[in-house]
Parts: sequence; C-alpha cells; structure tokens
Amino acid sequence: MKLLPLDRLGAREVADGQLHFGVLLPWVSAADGNRLWLKIIHEDDQFLQDVPPTRIELHHSVDPTYGDYWSASVDLGAVAGPGAGSHWGQPGRYVYRYALERPDLPGEIDWVIDPYAREFGVGKLSAITVGYQPHVWGANEAGWRVPALDDLVMYELMINEFGGSVDGTIDRLPYLADLGVNCIEVMPVSNVSNTIDWGFLPIGYFGVDERLGNRKHLQRLVEAAHELGVAVILDVVYGHTSSDFAYSSLYRRLNYRENPFMGAFAKDYFGESTDFRRELTRDFFFTVNHHLLSAYHADGFRYDCVPNYWDGAIGEGYANLTYSTYQYVKERRGTGTHWDRFFTDSGGVNLIQCAEQLEGPVEILDQTYSNCTWQNETLGAAQGAARGSADGLTNLGFRLGLMGYPSSRTVEDDTIPKTALQYVENHDHSRFVCNFGTTAADNDLLREGIRDRWYKVQPYLIALLTGRGIPMLWQGQELGENYFVPDSGFGRVALFRPVRWDYFYDPIGRSAISLLRKLLTLRQQLPQLRQGEHYFHNDRSRYQDRGVLMFSRRRDDDLTVVALNFGDSDQTVPFTFDRDGKYREELHGHDLTDVAADQEKWLTIPSNYGRIWTRT
Repeated sequence: MKLLPLDRLGAREVADGQLHFGVLLPWVSAADGNRLWLKIIHEDDQFLQDVPPTRIELHHSVDPTYGDYWSASVDLGAVAGPGAGSHWGQPGRYVYRYALERPDLPGEIDWVIDPYAREFGVGKLSAITVGYQPHVWGANEAGWRVPALDDLVMYELMINEFGGSVDGTIDRLPYLADLGVNCIEVMPVSNVSNTIDWGFLPIGYFGVDERLGNRKHLQRLVEAAHELGVAVILDVVYGHTSSDFAYSSLYRRLNYRENPFMGAFAKDYFGESTDFRRELTRDFFFTVNHHLLSAYHADGFRYDCVPNYWDGAIGEGYANLTYSTYQYVKERRGTGTHWDRFFTDSGGVNLIQCAEQLEGPVEILDQTYSNCTWQNETLGAAQGAARGSADGLTNLGFRLGLMGYPSSRTVEDDTIPKTALQYVENHDHSRFVCNFGTTAADNDLLREGIRDRWYKVQPYLIALLTGRGIPMLWQGQELGENYFVPDSGFGRVALFRPVRWDYFYDPIGRSAISLLRKLLTLRQQLPQLRQGEHYFHNDRSRYQDRGVLMFSRRRDDDLTVVALNFGDSDQTVPFTFDRDGKYREELHGHDLTDVAADQEKWLTIPSNYGRIWTRT
C-alpha cells in the first residue's frame, strides 16, 4: 500500500489567504465534457439569503497512479466574493462543496463532499479555516510510550455522550486515570451527516466531525490523555461508508455501472461497501491510518465491521491494511520523533490494532497483524448465565480464560503478542443490568434496566477484571448505568444516551465505582491477573450447579484464586489449594491463614458477589 499525496488533496492554506483545493475523481474527465466547480462561503454568511456561495472552476489533469485529478488555487484577496456585507476574505472558517456539470445530464450534480477534507461544517459541508493555527505538541509528548498489551485496561466512550464535547471529555480524563483506565477507545470521530449519530456511516475520514469539535480539539485530547498515562485508540470504519460519501454518491448519480472505490468485496452487512480490489481504496484507508497516527498521535485503532473487508490472510483487504500499517510504524524506529511511542526496549512494536471480527476472532488473531480483537463469546456466556442457562456458567468459565486464543504469533521476524477484549457491556448492547429486568415504558426505546438489581452485576464485574485478556468498560458502566438499547432499528443510533454523572453520588453508583476501583487496583498490583495462566476449576456438581464459578490465575510463584457466586444465597463449597500458606482475601479481608497443600477446605462465598484469595 502507498500513501496518497495529501499535500495535493483536500483544502489547504498554502499562504495567507491563498488556498489550494484538490480531489481525485477517477473516470471523471474533462475530455468527456465534465466541469467541476467549487462552491465556497464564509461560515458566518452561510445562512444569509443575500450572500450566495462563490463559484470557482477547478482544472483537470491526470495523476499517473490514480487517474483524473481536479484542482484549483484560490487567492481570497484576488477573487471577487459575494459583495459588500459578506465576510469573504476575512479569517475564519469557510464551508465548501463541489458541484459537477456534465453535458448529458440536466442541471448539475450538487453536494459532492470533499473526501479529503480536514475539517467539516454543519451537515454535509466540508470546511477550511483561514488563519488556522496548528496544535503545538508539548515537550512531554516525546516521552510517551504506549502501554504493553497485557497491561491495558480499556474504556470505550463516545465523546459527546461521555463529556458533552472534546473539552468536556478532557476534563474527565483525570477521573478515568484515577479509576485505573490506561486506554480509551473512542467511537468514530469521522464526519457524518447527522447531529445524533454513533458515527459508523462516514462521509469524511481525515478530520473530526463538526458536532464534536475540530482537529485541534482531538489533538489536545490525545495529548492530555498521554500526559495522564492513557493511550488513545480510534474506532475507524473502513468496510463501508454512508451513501453520501463522495465516492459512493457521485458515481451513483452519474449512473456508472462500476465504481473506482466502492463495490461488493467481502460481506455487505450495512452501508455502502468499499472495494479493496481497487488501488485507490486500499491506499485511501492506509493513508487515513497514517494521518491519524501522525497528525493526531493516535496509539492505534479499533477496526469496525472487519467481515466487510476480510478476504483472508493473504488478501487485499483487512490483512493487507494491518500488515502495511505495522510495517510502516516499524520502519519509523530510531527516528527520535513521536513514532518512538510504539517501540519497546526488547524490540517489540506496541501498535494497538484491534479487530471487530465477531465471526472469527481467533482466526483474525492467527492470520493477521491484529494484536487484539473484540469477541462476543464472553458476553454471550454471561448473558446465558444471567438468564439461567444450564451451561451458562460453564461456558463463562471457559470464555474467561480465552480458551483457544493465541498469546502470540511470529511471522518472519515479527513476534506479535495476541489477546482478546473482555466485556459484558459495549455500545452495541443494553446495559448488563437489563438482563435482570427492565422498567415499563410507553416506547421500547425508553425502557431501562431495573437499577435496584445492580447488585446482580457484581460477580460479572469481578470475573471481567480477573479473567484473561484486556478488560473493557463502556462509558458509565462503573456508575451503574442502565440504558436499554434495542437489538435493531434506527433508534439504536439516533437516540442520545449521555452518561448520567449524577449516578456517581447515589448509593448504587458509589457501590459500583467502589468495586471497580478496588478491582482495577488489584489488576495493577497483581501481575498474575494481567499475564498469568488461567485455570478453570470445572466441577459442575460442586460449583456451577450451585451458582458458583471457581478459577485460578498463576504466574510463576504468584497465585490468585477467584470464587464467584451468581446466586441469591450464600454458598459454602469445598476447594483444594495446591499450595500451603496464608491467602489474603482482597475484597473484604477474610483471610485464610491455615491452608495446607492438597487438603480440602470449605469456603463461603456471599450471594451475588465473590472472593479473591492471593497467596502471600
């Protein structure tokens, strides 16, 4: 894969008031009578009826690699604007779009969105700020290093629901760091056309959606996170786009039977599928990766809907993109720049490439340069246990150990650590407390989990934070959030569900965050919880049939035994420790002082809770 020439694409201010616009539109040639126009207006004038946008014609040429290329240079001081009373020529943000005239079509094809825009206006407008002052990275950024994969504690958030804005999210970062989080997974910041939206139907990839802020805001967020020891990975959507995306919308309106960017490729679950057989498509998304890593100092990616561009280990889609991105980062070793954040003293590369490949999570780790993946197997097992499935706890026990998942893979001279995320909540699903009942509502979208039953969630949280893999929390989970999310329909995306920070102060919120803080502190203190082997004590008659789950985490001489009770009454069960000594109980101090190796001991585990014993 190759980097696109971003110095010739999108809108840029090359000197004071002198702008350059460039866009690749393969198969759209001036030789066929096409004319491309720029429509641009100062943002302060856009809603005024007497101030029309200024029209400027772009010139056609041919890029030797990608074909038809259109460009224009605009001197704001030399080009006549809309007249007196407008803000034309003044500093500030200008919004723009393209329009195409074609002799065999009536009128013009308006609202061609710039696929290379770095900024965005309201709705479907691209933007450029005249007099823009770029973010200056502080000196501390040079010392930032991405945490090791085993040490990650991830927190998924949507900027406008979590903090209200980028600045509001920055204000909450000390809280997350204090909680024990060291990596945030930010839902898509790419441009979309709706004000309330999850962000998974992009129309612009090279900037930050206007509803969230601008590029400088996101750069400040990343730097603030790094100063607190928190990595930032961005949720990116490469397998499909919105139908308003320029390479989808324009060619459809031109009635082209083929498309130089879009088309059936692998799966086609929703949206407009991207065709990675096309060189422009491959290089476009590789360039987006590079831009986010370089301009925004992102620490990696969560790749949404991988099945849409997964065509195998040696294919042109997902595997190729993750390989090319890894190799590009690897080649930056020793440059003495911000790229140093990825390199370990032992020669490893801590680039986080996390797949959302729910259909084949083990396969994606085995066969690509992804080092972690989402997987719904643990969530599914936990839901089964919550609903009383006969095999629910047994399945959960195996899933907590990520049975069958690789811990590393070596390809040529690259040894890549591997693991999976562990979660019982994320943006795609209702809060876990909804499994224990929901409130009645006159609209299904407005149902909520019965929050008074939050205590039933406790053993699942203990399991999540003591199991193998990267634990992930969904925004507000630590406060006992109880939103309901339907399984299908537009209401999943279009309903605003802000974190209710007042939950922090009520009794349920205090209990929830107290437990999470305790568990995250333990995970940080005990290496066996991050890197140790997982052993599931699978004895159905002794444990699972009584609502109990037992497993151990071991690393060298460090040993921790976890006992969880998912039932509504206390349980006393037998257990044989394989090492004698004293065992400290980590949650409430019920220590075991007289443990003899290989002798059975009876343990009491409180209802809807657990015990964690660590050998001292």
